[in-house]
Amino acid sequence: MLKAENIHAGYDGSDVIHSINLEARKGEITILIGPNGAGKSTLLKTIVGLVKATAGTLYADGKEITRASPGQIIKLGISYSPQGATLFPSMTVKDNLEMGYYAFSDKKSLKSKLIEVGKIFPILGTRMNQKAGLLSGGERQMLAIGRALISSPKLILLDEPSAGLDVGKQAVIFEKLEELNKSGIAILLVEQNVEKAIKIADRAYLMSSGYIKFSGEPAQLADTVLSSVFG
Repeated sequence: MLKAENIHAGYDGSDVIHSINLEARKGEITILIGPNGAGKSTLLKTIVGLVKATAGTLYADGKEITRASPGQIIKLGISYSPQGATLFPSMTVKDNLEMGYYAFSDKKSLKSKLIEVGKIFPILGTRMNQKAGLLSGGERQMLAIGRALISSPKLILLDEPSAGLDVGKQAVIFEKLEELNKSGIAILLVEQNVEKAIKIADRAYLMSSGYIKFSGEPAQLADTVLSSVFG
């Protein structure tokens, strides 16, 4: 589905991530964990074309996307929900969802896609005309994920979707992620809640100081490996 080979990227001429090799396979949940400042968000932004790689190659379904624009990448079936549930608070739930469809010219199917998101997140279905700024923290996160789903992606990149939520709302988000994955959507998940992330993952990567320090089965992320990075 997605493959990164020897990716380097950063800002203002200085690389933040180095020699990244990573795969997110069809039908799987892949987790990317690590301390703050490890480069996880930069890697996701590089994959979706918001940050340009300075070296290396990115592939989606075998097609090179290293220099593709965000709009082109969305059309290839990869969507992205950034950290912090970045929304337009003065716009309605419906308008925010439609923003995730910006790369597509065929608006005829948009109505059915809005209905689909409303079925996945019923609370959104009942609040389509409510301003996003009036939603609770958990509802805003659902809206951010829903906006990434509106393009019917094959793979969705999620950057800390449970951040700032209480335990109950975190459980709802993780339950929804499992449901999405079972429906056929592959997920690349950056997450600080390591315990819950490991439980739902098929593949795991550990990142620190801009490098991948571990890749393999989630169960292999032993306490000694985690403590050496999160320490």
